[in-house]
Amino acid sequence: MGSTHPSTADTWQKALRTLTSKSELPPTAMPPEFYTSADLFELEKESVFLKSWICVGRADEIPEPGDFYTLDIIGEPLIVVRTQDGSCKVLSNVCRHRGSVIMQGRGNSKKFSCPYHQWTYALDGKLLAAPLIEDNENFRKAECSLPVFKSTLWMGFIFTNLDGQATDFEQHVKELNSYVENYHVEEMKTVQAGPEKWPVNWKCLAENFMEGYHLTPVHLNTLHPMTPTRLCEKIPGGKGYTGYKSHYSESFKGRKPYHEDMTDEERAQSMMVWIYPSFVAAVSPNSAVFMSITPTAAVELQTRWGVAARTELFENDEAAARYDFAKSFNAEDKERLIDMQYGLQSRFATRGPLAPPDYEGTIWDFYHYMAETLADKLPSDVN
Repeated sequence: MGSTHPSTADTWQKALRTLTSKSELPPTAMPPEFYTSADLFELEKESVFLKSWICVGRADEIPEPGDFYTLDIIGEPLIVVRTQDGSCKVLSNVCRHRGSVIMQGRGNSKKFSCPYHQWTYALDGKLLAAPLIEDNENFRKAECSLPVFKSTLWMGFIFTNLDGQATDFEQHVKELNSYVENYHVEEMKTVQAGPEKWPVNWKCLAENFMEGYHLTPVHLNTLHPMTPTRLCEKIPGGKGYTGYKSHYSESFKGRKPYHEDMTDEERAQSMMVWIYPSFVAAVSPNSAVFMSITPTAAVELQTRWGVAARTELFENDEAAARYDFAKSFNAEDKERLIDMQYGLQSRFATRGPLAPPDYEGTIWDFYHYMAETLADKLPSDVN
């Protein structure tokens, strides 16, 4: 029988505080409460997700001016839109009158009109009309535009920062670019993307996507024949990211067509990238599987995931087949993670040693990121 773990709020706090020390520590999994705590969930919303760069989709999902879709991040309703000047913007989806949600779903529109009182906004968020109020001498139309959130494009992905204070995104991923730029994911076309909810802590899914230790046992008939655990090779992590090379087995002939810029090594591997806190992607020579994961509760997440592929794959339905394949191994992961989430609530759950760096070193990198991000939020008496 294992030993019980203490049911106290500060076990995850102590573990994070320890990681901020300069001492060398054996790589060990975080306490179970790291994946179950309601207090940590509330802290993550304000101190991690509000302040970080979060992926909200791909630019090619909104190719024409007026194309838009809506989504929610940590309780914030958003509109992602292609404006008349061709840029992608992320707007608040909350009317500046009395707080109604303005748009639903996706579509194409020349303007956004609130269904409650018909306040109407341009695609860039500027207020166009406020019926029966505009002549009020105290009314200032210019002060009632929808908030526009700081955003940027990276490899065709749209990232946004809700508090507007995040460091420059390019600095965030500077060293990572050299590992992925030759794949030219920005030239790929999105096959399908959309949200799913899983009854799992968000960190469990992000960690699972980004460690190769489970590839052979969990995906024996799907991913193992191409990218077995034994061929994983971690890359050095940076302040804003971590990753590893998932080399292909000799029996797997690679994924064509590939971009002419790619090296021989790049043609024979998938690059697994994790941009903190919760964007993960498997970038292969001719396609990419990606997830943007956000928490909706301590043990519930929303993942907006999809597949992008080189345009040639759309000529013979291979792009759709890639999506179906990703759906199959995601289902394998979901089954395992639901079981793990249940097990983490056991009084006998404990902290186990992590596998060597090539297999679970990305998780150790992530723990240090979380410790650094939350360091000033931890009680000073936590040792």
